[in-house]
Amino acid sequence: MPSKNPAFSRGFGNAGPGQPYAGWGNAPQQQHGAPQYGAPQYGAPQYGAPQYGAPAPQQDQYAAPSPYGTTPDTRYMTMDDVVTKTGLSFLVTVLTAAAVWALPGNAAWGFALPAVLVAFVLGLVIAFKQIANPVATLAYGALYGVALGAISEAFNSIYPGIVVQALIGTFGVFAGMLVVYKTGAIRVTPKFTRWMMAALIGVLVLMVANLVAGFFTDGGLGLRDGGPLAIIFSLVVIGVAAFSLLLDFDMADEAIRRGAPAKFAWYIAFGLLVTVVWLYLEILRLLSYLQDD
Repeated sequence: MPSKNPAFSRGFGNAGPGQPYAGWGNAPQQQHGAPQYGAPQYGAPQYGAPQYGAPAPQQDQYAAPSPYGTTPDTRYMTMDDVVTKTGLSFLVTVLTAAAVWALPGNAAWGFALPAVLVAFVLGLVIAFKQIANPVATLAYGALYGVALGAISEAFNSIYPGIVVQALIGTFGVFAGMLVVYKTGAIRVTPKFTRWMMAALIGVLVLMVANLVAGFFTDGGLGLRDGGPLAIIFSLVVIGVAAFSLLLDFDMADEAIRRGAPAKFAWYIAFGLLVTVVWLYLEILRLLSYLQDD
């Protein structure tokens, strides 16, 4: 991908519009010294081979095989498939989170950590193996719903009303980036994708460095202690997550144009779920910083 999104980092993460997805239908590379099509051949010409100087036959670009290896009876993915699968994935996540929040006392925390660990492993498997399966995507959504329910309840108990604010902020960012993408205000180009991948790696490195530093000094590098530097870093992370949505939208369009099978919409839904959950948690964190000031 696509995308910054780790879900789209394999297969077609680095492919921009008009470029083939890595690992699917790549054009064969010519070997050094191999004769070129239409070049003079020495010796007797083979039957049916193009003669020297003869014009090369034109290929029908629409007859090229789909990079997804689809068959003639395959139903191709549409935008309705993406919207339906994504909506169902979010619905499962929200309902699971609400159910966990409704548990009495602090019972939710007993499920939160195991759910996060299992969801993390499952997410890596889905991303690296490109699993387009409803069971895998919905299971991932349900597992993260458990964690989100416990986390949201904890934040809301300290800062009443913060969850509603975070949900409104997340929806607003999502809708805004969708408008930006559809209007073409920001175009997803190969250069834009490279910059986004670099930003994602940079954010990840800083997070890990701050976590490691926290074992040696109080507050680590100060990226998560609620101070001014933490607020700036959180804003940067929200920006990276927001622009990652553009990569997700573009990968959905590109998969449709290239004739992906309908079931591939589950993989697209997984990628969008990863980005939106990340965006929500970061907005929730930022709002907690601002209320502490």
